[in-house]
Amino acid sequence: MSPTIRTDFPYETAHEDVRIPLTDGTRLYARVWRPVAGPPVPALLEYLPYRLTDWTAPRDHQRHPWYAGHGYASVRVDVRGHGNSEGLPGDEYDATELADGVEVIHWLAAQPWCTGKVGMFGISWGGFNALQIAALAPEPLKAIVTVCSSDDRYDNDVHYMGGSVLAVDMHAWAATMLAFTARPPDPAYAGSAWREMWLRRLDAVEPFLHTWLDHQTRDAYWKHGSVCEEYGAIRAAVLAVGGWHDPYRDTVLRLVEHLDPGRVRGLIGPWSHQYPDRGLPPGPAIGFLQETLRWWDQHLKGRDTGVMAEPLLRSWISGSHPPATVYAELPGRWVGDGAWPSPNVTPTPYALRGEPVVVDSPQHTGVDAGRFFPFGNDADLPPDQREEDARSACFDFRVADDGAGGAAGIEILGRPRVRLRLRMDAPAGQAIARLCDVAPDGSATLVTRGVLNLSARNGRDRIDPWPEGATEDVTFELNGIGHAFPPGHRIRLAVSSAYWPWIWPQARSAGFTLDPAGSSLELPVRAPAGAGEGTVSFEPPEQAEPLGVSFPATLAEEPPERLVVRDVANGVWRLEVDPRYGGSRFYPDGLEFAEEARETYTIQERDPLSAQTLSQWTIRLHRPDLAWDTRVETRSEIRCDADDFIATDELICHEGAEVVHHRTWERRIPRTAG
Repeated sequence: MSPTIRTDFPYETAHEDVRIPLTDGTRLYARVWRPVAGPPVPALLEYLPYRLTDWTAPRDHQRHPWYAGHGYASVRVDVRGHGNSEGLPGDEYDATELADGVEVIHWLAAQPWCTGKVGMFGISWGGFNALQIAALAPEPLKAIVTVCSSDDRYDNDVHYMGGSVLAVDMHAWAATMLAFTARPPDPAYAGSAWREMWLRRLDAVEPFLHTWLDHQTRDAYWKHGSVCEEYGAIRAAVLAVGGWHDPYRDTVLRLVEHLDPGRVRGLIGPWSHQYPDRGLPPGPAIGFLQETLRWWDQHLKGRDTGVMAEPLLRSWISGSHPPATVYAELPGRWVGDGAWPSPNVTPTPYALRGEPVVVDSPQHTGVDAGRFFPFGNDADLPPDQREEDARSACFDFRVADDGAGGAAGIEILGRPRVRLRLRMDAPAGQAIARLCDVAPDGSATLVTRGVLNLSARNGRDRIDPWPEGATEDVTFELNGIGHAFPPGHRIRLAVSSAYWPWIWPQARSAGFTLDPAGSSLELPVRAPAGAGEGTVSFEPPEQAEPLGVSFPATLAEEPPERLVVRDVANGVWRLEVDPRYGGSRFYPDGLEFAEEARETYTIQERDPLSAQTLSQWTIRLHRPDLAWDTRVETRSEIRCDADDFIATDELICHEGAEVVHHRTWERRIPRTAG
């Protein structure tokens, strides 16, 4: 459903760009939309590094003016060292970034147009910052809306999954941020100081990847900013929002479980890594801005909007659907649960059956995993899983009718769990479990999945080599999901020992022997009509007027979004990905922005040491009216041997025809847990 565009608002508004001073003299660049007249209003803050004058400007324009039109000062701020903000860039969510955010909140609260009450919202990085700054508990911060964010930076972010190195997004996102951080300030906003700011910034740039790979277990580095370390530190009211096709959705389940139910609500829809009002697949979209307005009015203006009378967790249960890489809308329904864990959900075990089976998956198992971060593009979601299932050990459970010929089926809501009895002859390995919905025609739709690095079986903060030749029971959870399996379908548990390129293969691993006699699948089965479920509904989506960005036509053929190439003779598989974050576009202020990226993942199907990732970026920022033309080029690669990851990065920055910065890095990083 496309959003309705609103131009009529209760408040007349205007916007201005300001520079927010910090105590160390640094000034952060900000854009403020607010009512032009009337008494002071609460402030809403979105705080992230993604450049408010270009990269997120179209998205910002959909929501900040909308909030201002409903009686708020809505403020978008670039973090230190990014966009047109002064200072030098640091690591993601570092202590300086969070402390700066606290200062910004106090500055907003002190403005004459602000009531002194502040809310904070954001998606992804902005959602992380909202949650982490809420844990620092600045007094003016009364409420947050955190979308697609994480409470656990180690095990529920882009770095590690189940204690295993994420090849697909640890590298891709680190490479993306190398290119993003190297973009210059814009002279149209930063003025003549832009070049000096840029060169100082470039001298400070370091690839995130090196730090992330230096910490392969859940140590103090990852505990910083992980609010799961102390949920009680959060005093602001929290609306936690996620999508079943976003990798961070489990955070919503943990927040509604661990925070005071008097100040938290959770919402999980069928969405990808996007705001739920944008109308990007999969839908249906909802009136998310209206829903958040209820949250702000309740907690920042003291109005009883009924939002705290909503169920603790509102979630979407998807109906069964055939496999596809994109869905405009998914079938399903909304349900509400007044507590979490919910009394409407019963953990139900399914025993695996059969003789012991050797699981030694080829290394390219996972090539049909889909995108780690679906953004609503055409090739994001996993295709039919039958080829992946053929590379795995599969256990099927038939979904019966209700015994009277009725269509009861099985609904699940929450995190499935597997218990596997494994024998392994190597010190390291990985177990991957996928849950699939198998239709009568044999097609298999991926429902959810989970991973365990077997050296992390006793905790993500330690490395316990597997006793060679030993048999042990391991237990791990799959990512949360809401899904309905209809009668006549089969629930399939597929277990593999590889999952490239999501999971980097272990250096000295083989497969394992799985004994079904000691293994089981546990499903969070939800009663079809939960007690006190009530009716969950939302208004249709709406937004403010679009910014007016245009996209140039081109005669060049667009490369495939996801291309799988198989070298049959040599057993080599290559996945080529165009992440399609936005491409080239023209802004109404005269900026021409061009962006090209390509990710490549290569592996030989029987050699875990052949794994290799490559990311290449080119970003051009051009203002013809100012005779300003800059270009950033990056190339980032990871290879490995039995002992080390070998990371190579190159950064080249141009001003016109001149190369103003050129630097390369090469690091050998010991493989410990990875």
